Amino acid sequence: MLKPAVASRHSQGGAVMTDRTSLGHWIRRFLLEYAASERNLSANTSASYRDMLVLLLPFVAKRKGVAADALSVTDLSVEMVRSFLVYLEQERQCCTATRNQRLASIHALARFIGEHSPQHVEWCAQVRMVPMKKGTTTSLTYLEKSEMNALLAAPDQSSTQGRRDHALLLFLYNSGARVSEAASLRIGDIDWHSKSVRITGKGNKQRRCPLWATTLEHLRHLAGQRPAVDALWHSHTRRTLRRKVACFGATAAGKTDQSPRHSPYDRHPSPSGGRRYQYDPCLARTRVARYHQHLRRD
Repeated sequence: MLKPAVASRHSQGGAVMTDRTSLGHWIRRFLLEYAASERNLSANTSASYRDMLVLLLPFVAKRKGVAADALSVTDLSVEMVRSFLVYLEQERQCCTATRNQRLASIHALARFIGEHSPQHVEWCAQVRMVPMKKGTTTSLTYLEKSEMNALLAAPDQSSTQGRRDHALLLFLYNSGARVSEAASLRIGDIDWHSKSVRITGKGNKQRRCPLWATTLEHLRHLAGQRPAVDALWHSHTRRTLRRKVACFGATAAGKTDQSPRHSPYDRHPSPSGGRRYQYDPCLARTRVARYHQHLRRD
């Protein structure tokens, strides 16, 4: 049976005193002060911290036999952290990369507590000594030109939705953007005069990518007269975009018998026939191939 949380202590004047040994106190400061105010971290990074805590707190509370809001900082011992990592790999079947991502979030929490609470410096050092686990890396694959043409031809361009889907695939091929970057794209991010697009990536880092004339033509038709603040892809989230690409990948797979190659040096000129940009088309085919891999996992 879980033990109830310890009541807040009061000073002689009646004011509530903050328990600086409470893990909940430091988690609140970590999410609000460190992630949001001090570092201004991206929404994805903050969500990663949150997801780690959603898994970690119930795990530790169950092992300690107390409520989650009654946990102290020292309850999150090195042995508890190691047990949590084993739980992720064995029971939740997480890969090494996910395991390391959760551990990095724990390291960030421990570092924050150690910097603001001198009595927890030793605890912080011990937790941060838990090492990352080396994992295996798979070879990057990409699509051949014929395979990419089959993928671009998969949508039925006789319909409005098919033309939009074709524009999506062409944009991903042209820009090499991640699916999350494409999902957050606004019409105002496209510079029609310089023929480029502003892409906001991980960590809110922005970059500009030139667009082919063919891509611009399809995007201009898609944007129409809508305001610049509108999303380029109507009501499409990262998940729906990824599944859409995987679906077209299945259609294109029946049109070619070739499998993705492993050489990163295959290049070809842009469809517009213009100069070759410093951008590598192989990167786009690599990322589209990664989207296609989600089909196999489903």
